[in-house]
Amino acid sequence: VIIDEEHRFGVRQKERIRQLTRNVDVLALTATPIPRTLNLSLAGARDMSVIETPPQNRLPVHTEVIEFDPEVVTEALLREVDRGGQAFVVHNRVETIFNFAAMVQQLVPQIRVGVAHGQMSERELEHVMQEFSEGRMDVLVATMIIESGLDIPTVNTLIVDRADTLGLAQLYQLRGRVGRSSHRAYAYLMVPSRRVLTEDAEKRLRVIEEFDELGVGFKVALKDMEIRGAGNLLGPEQSGHILGLGFDLYLKLLEEAVA
Repeated sequence: VIIDEEHRFGVRQKERIRQLTRNVDVLALTATPIPRTLNLSLAGARDMSVIETPPQNRLPVHTEVIEFDPEVVTEALLREVDRGGQAFVVHNRVETIFNFAAMVQQLVPQIRVGVAHGQMSERELEHVMQEFSEGRMDVLVATMIIESGLDIPTVNTLIVDRADTLGLAQLYQLRGRVGRSSHRAYAYLMVPSRRVLTEDAEKRLRVIEEFDELGVGFKVALKDMEIRGAGNLLGPEQSGHILGLGFDLYLKLLEEAVA
């Protein structure tokens, strides 16, 4: 059994899959394992192999964390459209996504803007995605619906609104939507100006900005585990408190318990 995008499944769902497939081999694939899965692997309860070789001609995505600035948005979108590319703008609130798209359209009146979110009807969504992937739209304003599984090589600019509200793995997955060809790609993670971010949000944004080379999913997942704490091996919790112990001591205790 092969489970792709393993981080999208909860513990209960994984247990259900395991029950259905009790006597078969299971291969789980993910760019960013959740703390509990990573914890199981590091503790030796699951085997793990890491693929760090990027596809040929891929370039790292240039990542910047900045305060929300309409000028930067305008400049980034115009630069992308001028070189014949497209852009994703992520605004993760369905209630206000059309207002946000209207604002983007106002900033750059000459580009074609589309909107995609998970509450649209199937036909509507399919139509928008088809228009966008065939190049009849320049910018797609979307929710986290585009997080994984999309491969559109012409999209090389990503702007994320309120990046401070997203998890580390989500940000890493989103960044993976751009730079899928041999062009240099750009990711702008926007945070609200004049608002104090939580300590964890700051840590997450620092990690994603710092680790911008290719094939760093595993390192990002390790940092995620440090921030959120490792998951419970037996219960359904995805994250937990290892901060009090420190990671090395936690692993040592875990090894003893497993042995």
